Amino acid sequence: MEPFKTITSKAIPLDFVNVDTDQIVPKQFLKLIHKTGYGKYLFFDWRFDSKGNLKKNFVLNDPKYNGRQILLTRDNFGVGSSREHAAWAIADYGFKAIIAPSFADIFYNNCLKNGILPVKLIHSEVEFLFMIAENEEIEIDLYKQSVKGGSKAMHFVMDEYKKEALLEGLDEIGITLQLDQQISEYEKNKSRVFL
Repeated sequence: MEPFKTITSKAIPLDFVNVDTDQIVPKQFLKLIHKTGYGKYLFFDWRFDSKGNLKKNFVLNDPKYNGRQILLTRDNFGVGSSREHAAWAIADYGFKAIIAPSFADIFYNNCLKNGILPVKLIHSEVEFLFMIAENEEIEIDLYKQSVKGGSKAMHFVMDEYKKEALLEGLDEIGITLQLDQQISEYEKNKSRVFL
């Protein structure tokens, strides 16, 4: 994972509540064996019709939103099954952060494990960001736990351990590998006891 510090981008406004993981990446695409390659399936049923043509009225299909790295959405984002593929699809598409009033717990943690920053803001702040999303950049500073957009500065709460892991670009395996020397020493000493 890459360290997450500050991101500045316009947002893609996905104006839906209760977006579940099957809408984020439908089950028929869960066959890949790597974490990459899922971006093309993100919101597949909303992006494409039954013949595989782009639906013109879906926000991700509008070229003016290309390259934006922040997804702005509504309550209960990521509900449904616990599939980590949903976070993989979001990351593979190019999103670095998601802003919403609330997330499903498992999805929230899957985002953090995959280098995506899920930001919880109160409803009025999310509403404000929806009003400016079309034209204004949003700055998310993980170190300061702040979101700036337009004339407004907002603050979000985050677990310190998870924040540090994102700032360092470490997933659970990376954190464990930092202790490699101590683990090896422990294993060496433990094996002496049984000899």
